[in-house]
Amino acid sequence: MELLKSVAQQPKVTSLSAMKAVYNLRLFYFLTGLTGGLLGPYLTTLFSYNGLSSNQVGIVMSIGTCISVLIQPIWGMLVDRYQCTRLILTLSLAVPGILAYFYNTGLFMMMVIIYSVSTIFAASQIPTSDSYAVEAAKQAKKTYGSIRSLGSFGNALGGFAGGLYLSYFLIDSIWVPYLILNVAAITVVLILPFNRSRKSVSGNSPFSKGVKELITNPIFIVFLLGCFMVNQTLTAFNTYFVLSFQAIGGSFSLAGTALLIASLTNVPAMVLASRVINRIGYEKTLLFAATAYIVRWGIQLFFPIPFVVIGIQVLHGLSFGFFYIAAVEYVAKITGKHIQATGQSVFNMVFVGLAGMVGNLLNGYLFEVGGPNLMYLSCSISSCFGAILLFYVYKITKQRLNPA
Repeated sequence: MELLKSVAQQPKVTSLSAMKAVYNLRLFYFLTGLTGGLLGPYLTTLFSYNGLSSNQVGIVMSIGTCISVLIQPIWGMLVDRYQCTRLILTLSLAVPGILAYFYNTGLFMMMVIIYSVSTIFAASQIPTSDSYAVEAAKQAKKTYGSIRSLGSFGNALGGFAGGLYLSYFLIDSIWVPYLILNVAAITVVLILPFNRSRKSVSGNSPFSKGVKELITNPIFIVFLLGCFMVNQTLTAFNTYFVLSFQAIGGSFSLAGTALLIASLTNVPAMVLASRVINRIGYEKTLLFAATAYIVRWGIQLFFPIPFVVIGIQVLHGLSFGFFYIAAVEYVAKITGKHIQATGQSVFNMVFVGLAGMVGNLLNGYLFEVGGPNLMYLSCSISSCFGAILLFYVYKITKQRLNPA
């Protein structure tokens, strides 16, 4: 009990400790990026190594994604009400780190349970740390991006390190460096100063009222459908890339190189995205990114060659990086200040939650029955439909701004 009380203590962030908080947060994001990059891309390979089919992998991942969508609001409520940020971040690292060892059981239902429990706790990490990072950045007069970018950099190095590690060791031992990095991240959490005065961001309108206003906006609905069609294809990279790369003759070390390239392109792309949006607008930026997705999947479909696939990962920043920044800022614009928080919640439920669940199930099944080619064909077609829907949003928006 004394340990939990110590962990849950919330020292107040002052102007004198603001810079220390920013430096510690950068280290925290870097370490959590390393852990995610080390295990995340290779988790499906670990499942496959332990006897799961691609279809079963998709089911496991989809259940976890579903749970993360449902559980995130509960974690947010706990943090806002009880101010237990440090305790929740510690659990978000400790529980998945310890449970990672048990993925080696090889039992389907056991993996479902372990992955689901890990996801329940891990789901709290991003919204909890992000909400504090935004506040700390303001107090230190820094940008949130200067903190968060360390996570992308860590993720890139983690993916590369994971591939290198698996070139020398069996995949059933990857839980060891994963646990060590989680412990290192927990030590950083324990020295982070936290702000008791952080206010709950719930918007000025009740959630149900805000949702009703959004779902009666046809442009917003078409936008969400376009985002869903595009982003469900990303599971082909996030979940099945290593498996599909091995299927065309790639090695673990080369897969790590590809993941490194993809993650590194995200950092400059997300910085550049704001300039592109200011120049051509939200809708055109979304269309540009959707087109990058089509090209990305199309090349991997017609040129299933390891070094071609590695090279095409430079499009990750232009596709995901541009699309995500433009979509989030578009939601902020179209919803208005009175339901902005609700708009972002609905967007994330579709963009991350629903698209992730459907994408994991669909691409897992397609990979099972037709290999990488069928999966990437489906991704190309889905991205095309998404681009068409987003083009419709662009045309309607243009007509409203310039009526005849």
